[in-house]
Amino acid sequence: MLADRYGLALSTASAAAGQAYVEGSDLALTLYPGAAEAYDRALAADPGFALAYAGKAQVLIRQGHVAAAREALAMAKDVASELTDREASHIAFFGLVFGGQTDAAIAALDAHLAKWPRDALVIATAANPNGLIGGSGQLGQKHQIAVLMDRIAPHYEDDFWFLAYHAMALSEDGQLTAARPKIEQSVAANANNAHGAHGFAHICYESGEPETARAYLSSWLSSYPRDGFFHGHLSWHLSLCEIQLGDWARASQLYRRAIALDRHSGGPQQKMSDGAAFLWRSELAGYPRDAAAWRALYDYAKDALPRPGSGLADLHVILALAVMGDQAALDARARQMEDLAKERRYPSGSYLPALARGFAAFERGDFAAAIDAFAPLAAENERIGGSRAQHDLIEFTLLKAYLNAGRLEEARRLLAGRRPGASGVPVAGATAVQ
Repeated sequence: MLADRYGLALSTASAAAGQAYVEGSDLALTLYPGAAEAYDRALAADPGFALAYAGKAQVLIRQGHVAAAREALAMAKDVASELTDREASHIAFFGLVFGGQTDAAIAALDAHLAKWPRDALVIATAANPNGLIGGSGQLGQKHQIAVLMDRIAPHYEDDFWFLAYHAMALSEDGQLTAARPKIEQSVAANANNAHGAHGFAHICYESGEPETARAYLSSWLSSYPRDGFFHGHLSWHLSLCEIQLGDWARASQLYRRAIALDRHSGGPQQKMSDGAAFLWRSELAGYPRDAAAWRALYDYAKDALPRPGSGLADLHVILALAVMGDQAALDARARQMEDLAKERRYPSGSYLPALARGFAAFERGDFAAAIDAFAPLAAENERIGGSRAQHDLIEFTLLKAYLNAGRLEEARRLLAGRRPGASGVPVAGATAVQ
């Protein structure tokens, strides 16, 4: 029987289908273009190859093609026959994920990986900061992911892809000493891995090394395909380095070339998150507001993300609504999230509706009310998924509210409690309390 790169059996008699599936999975795992097309080649060679439909579904959902992704996964179930237990469990797991059944999917994940720890596509969906566990709304999820990766690490030895994922998980859990050698080993073994570049950027961020990250990302992005899924997001990481190092000209150039809506290479959630985060963090650093860019994001969110879904993306939709002063839409979004939370269909619960009130207050200059909204939530940022670097947007906004309200002692306490080693705080006026 044919097998994938991790030695897992594939239920196809076609060598061409098996090879195309392996190629598609490698591209999907490293976030290089061409994965969906490779899965299509596998299906052309074997129309009954269920796992190729499941692989294509994962690529499509990441790109924001939700209906097409659901259709592909439905095809995987329809053509499934004489599958191995691992393949049947793999497809069932993604059925739970696509169906928004978070608790059931996490339970299925644990059972699946106990038997088949080398199912990399399952791990990729579960263990990234905005994946299944990251989007679960649970506190302590970053440590949960790190523990999971520690547990299955012996099954991967020196595999470059796993090392990058493992390093990222350890970094997000604050284990930078353990993360650094893993990410360095990963990028040395295979530089053509966007997750490796991503992990390196995060470890530099958490270690306070913007110059190192800038040099690495500038070089790495020069050879990464412009349509690679992470081109926009890694350009956002590079822009953070430029903002922190005070080079606004280069930061704004990166925005125009790779982060703006018509240039970003990711799906709708990534476009919204990276674009809004860049604009807001730029303003916190003291740079002027780009009203046209905010208007474009506001209009885009109405069409591309009309209803709550991912907590991290919803954070940035809320931000655009607040900036545009659309209180009615902000209130409606908060009600939708609260209603979903009551039905246990919105993992972060009441966190984002409360945050929405804080951003609205900040925008109207009511910094005391913004502080009242943000401060009680300071220990709960991970509930929305995403990385510590992305959560800094919230912490930096609270800091700016303290500064604008003249509550300098509280600003000092906030900075004193900041995780050690993390990159600097590019917030205008922060030097007064550092």
